[in-house]
Amino acid sequence: MINSNEKIIIKILAFFLMITVITNCSNERSIDITSKKNEFSTVLDNPMSLSDFNLTADDGSNFNLETLKGNWSLLFFGYTHCPDICPLTLHQLGQANKALDESMTELPNIIMVSVDPDRDSIEILHQYVNSFSQKVIGVTGFLGEINKLTSQLGIFYKINKEEGENYSVNHSAAVIMINKNAEFHAVFSAPHSTEHFVTDLPKIMAKN
Repeated sequence: MINSNEKIIIKILAFFLMITVITNCSNERSIDITSKKNEFSTVLDNPMSLSDFNLTADDGSNFNLETLKGNWSLLFFGYTHCPDICPLTLHQLGQANKALDESMTELPNIIMVSVDPDRDSIEILHQYVNSFSQKVIGVTGFLGEINKLTSQLGIFYKINKEEGENYSVNHSAAVIMINKNAEFHAVFSAPHSTEHFVTDLPKIMAKN
């Protein structure tokens, strides 16, 4: 269950994350969140526990709160038809892991959660995430279950079905960091770069 203090944290984070929302997947300037700040990320003073959800990974396995336990994870919310910011961010995350591979004993999982389940089937998502040179886990599911996760993390998205068959999806550009206890631990606000992740990921993971 989420207590009142955690609800306040979510509202504050959601406000700032919405400022970095992508309109039709074009990047916008981010605004810092007032909290414990690394150079390019914001770390929650008290990592926030999450309620369970039930999604599906691109290999067909269940993806839920238990799945996140035991590993650091970087969550990005997007969709496979995104023309620019989604593939760019996933590439940057992958390149960061590649750059950190020799200096770190463990690397965070890179996870893309699709907010366009009508078009992003398991098969399409699997093909999409496997197009990247570094390992990316794709996740999708029913919108109700996706919303269970996005609402806890302050992630905004809007599916623009009125645009027709080739509709766009507006969505937050933030990368959410989940710790080994499956808690909301930190956030990287857009715009992103490989260097941002290479700089801050070791600092965050070394302290915990």
